[in-house]
Amino acid sequence: MNRTIKIGTRTSQLALWQARMVQSKLNAFGHATTLVEISSKGDDTLDKPLHEIGGMGLFTKTLDEAMLRGEIDIAVHSLKDVPTDLPDAIVQAAVLERATTHDVLVYKGSLDFLESVDGCIATGSLRRKAQWLHRYPTHQITGLRGNVNTRLQKLKDNFWNGAIFAMAGLERIDLLPKDHLVLDWMLPAPAQGAVMVAALEGDSDVFAACQQLNHSETALVVAVERQFMKTLEGGCTAPIGGCATVRGDQVHFKGVLTALDGSEQLLVEKTSSLKACDRLGALCAQEVLDNGGKILMERIQKEIKS
Repeated sequence: MNRTIKIGTRTSQLALWQARMVQSKLNAFGHATTLVEISSKGDDTLDKPLHEIGGMGLFTKTLDEAMLRGEIDIAVHSLKDVPTDLPDAIVQAAVLERATTHDVLVYKGSLDFLESVDGCIATGSLRRKAQWLHRYPTHQITGLRGNVNTRLQKLKDNFWNGAIFAMAGLERIDLLPKDHLVLDWMLPAPAQGAVMVAALEGDSDVFAACQQLNHSETALVVAVERQFMKTLEGGCTAPIGGCATVRGDQVHFKGVLTALDGSEQLLVEKTSSLKACDRLGALCAQEVLDNGGKILMERIQKEIKS
């Protein structure tokens, strides 16, 4: 391919790291590339929770629009931020090999507050808030928005005991503090830790170039997780967690839907063969819905709108 691939990215340090990773991999396959930095509404609006200013798709819409206008050829996204239904004419061109899926608590001082009825944790994620309150129902949760650097600084500047982050993001830009606790009990956002490349549906040359970066196992497990989320009709506006892993010739999935205040939690866990996993996420979601999830989802949506 003789053309230079224009790579669209958000302007945060983490987004640029991800875009440069994609750029280096494309360059290694002999493709000429250039980065195009674009600011998104999600990056610019920090005084409101995500679910109040657009929810899922907030960080991807600006790049999608730039691609449809021909300003960029591909867009690099954190896949957990991408809606399960992509815009018309835009397709998933590659999913890169996944980093860790875990969330971490970055804390100040000691962890004694975990054994106390008191504690104040910062997060802008409904999923993290709900799962934390399910485990620590007497703790306070305060909102936290901004890029990784901004959130770490806000933690330093405030009285909070800690804040919750995706471990992959902190590790990628070498900002994981020594004082952190891996929350291995907290189920991540579907596709957390995975980077996705989007391209125009009819751009066969660019699509073929991006396919060289695709990691098939990661693409498979995140598809299961996103199917679970889609079937539950959730996104950033619902406290949904899910994680799929390949174990030999089988795929194991664990998912959860949690009430906003943590008072109720519906878990599901299933294993399928690799050959028959195309409906695993949907089957798990349907089990949750049949076991009280439909009523819980209706309650969650009412509480979010109120």
